[in-house]
Amino acid sequence: MTTDLFDFHFSGLRRKGAQIIYAAAMILALSVPASAADTRAILSRVPPAYPEMARRMRITGEVKLSVTVDADGKVTDIKEIGGNHMLSIAAEDAVRKWKFAPGDGVSTVEVALNFAL
Repeated sequence: MTTDLFDFHFSGLRRKGAQIIYAAAMILALSVPASAADTRAILSRVPPAYPEMARRMRITGEVKLSVTVDADGKVTDIKEIGGNHMLSIAAEDAVRKWKFAPGDGVSTVEVALNFAL
């Protein structure tokens, strides 16, 4: 009988904990902008150099990057979102040399580079 009472009380705590987590997730979701990435025109683009080792191993695919751009259009930070790490290093090196259109402030732009043999 004590076990049943303990289980009932514990399940109530689990339910309350789940409600608190759900409420916190909703607050977080509402505080994040609907569009995490902006669109800014690319004024100059440098193509990535295909890594020799990736070429020998016949590695292909798309690399997705999250690029932070300042108000002047200069790339200030890059984070890999997806793709082969061997290719992403070359993609990051190239995107660091890109120039974007000036904007109102700092923005985040998602770019995808395709590596094909």
